[in-house]
Amino acid sequence: MSTVPITDEEIFAHHPYRPFGVPNRLTSKPIFLNQRENTSSTTLFRLPFLAPLLFHNEQSDVRDHCANERTFLSWLRLATYLAIVGVALVISFHLKSKPTDLERRASLPLGLLFWALSLGCLVSGAGRYCLTVERYGRRTALVQSGWRTQALFTVVATAIVATCVFLLSVEAKE
Repeated sequence: MSTVPITDEEIFAHHPYRPFGVPNRLTSKPIFLNQRENTSSTTLFRLPFLAPLLFHNEQSDVRDHCANERTFLSWLRLATYLAIVGVALVISFHLKSKPTDLERRASLPLGLLFWALSLGCLVSGAGRYCLTVERYGRRTALVQSGWRTQALFTVVATAIVATCVFLLSVEAKE
């Protein structure tokens, strides 16, 4: 009796993903994005949640997906740095001297500005990641930077430079 060889796709389709063999009740069967029945649903929010997304590796799909994840992590890192700077400005962090009255008055608005920029970077990075993964599922992904990304980077860079100039000018007056 001859047996039909089982492919990797069939194994993944019938068994949940278990890294290192550890059973996990949260994981479920993977979603094959090349076998989508309903093209109107979004890729990331398909049921079951927390299921691994599997793409067919044609041309440079895996490389592009990994680059998309690295880009999201860069956005997350920038958001974290901006949040830390915002907190440092609000608490008027100084190592050698006490903050001046002008620095104390400007610390809360500057801190809130950096927190808002941090949230903007986080939302922009998550939105770009979700949009690109959705386009990978439809095989229409185009890796590029849009005008929103450029505008946000311009605002962040301007805020950083303006804050540095402001803090250095306050130090020079002392």
